[in-house]
Amino acid sequence: MALTRLKDRANRHRQRRWSLLCLILLLGACDNPRGLQATDPPYRPVANPQQLMQWILDPAADVIWDSAGTIITAEGRQELAPTTSAGWESVSAAAITLSEAGNLLMLPGRSMGNDWQEYAQALVSAGEQAFKASESRDADGLFDAGGQIFQVCKACHAQYWIREGDGR
Repeated sequence: MALTRLKDRANRHRQRRWSLLCLILLLGACDNPRGLQATDPPYRPVANPQQLMQWILDPAADVIWDSAGTIITAEGRQELAPTTSAGWESVSAAAITLSEAGNLLMLPGRSMGNDWQEYAQALVSAGEQAFKASESRDADGLFDAGGQIFQVCKACHAQYWIREGDGR
């Protein structure tokens, strides 16, 4: 019995050594195949921050805002929340687009400093909140996420809005 335990222990040690050797060899094989320097980014931004806002972020935010809340008029009450799977999927896609746009705003060459980064990170979080709400078909949660998106946009624009003739 004791001999069996010793053999088992020796086999486990042998397996661990082989696993460690394989891991070391595998990590060594993960060399930089194209010779890129660690500082060379593997991306090339094409759009400037204003174009990202206008063509990616704003349309995504509009889908979320147009799908949350209630409109009350003399004719009655209209709920804006989607009523079909396709409608909710559209909101989910917009929420992910909005979150990823926040990531794009943080890339070097687009970032305008620490506050900018914080706003962009808050945008990513608000988009995630909208995505979770849309995936769970939570109209109230989507409304709350839309409010969070609005607050992030408002705070960022108060600091970084570029007005014509502003020179920024």
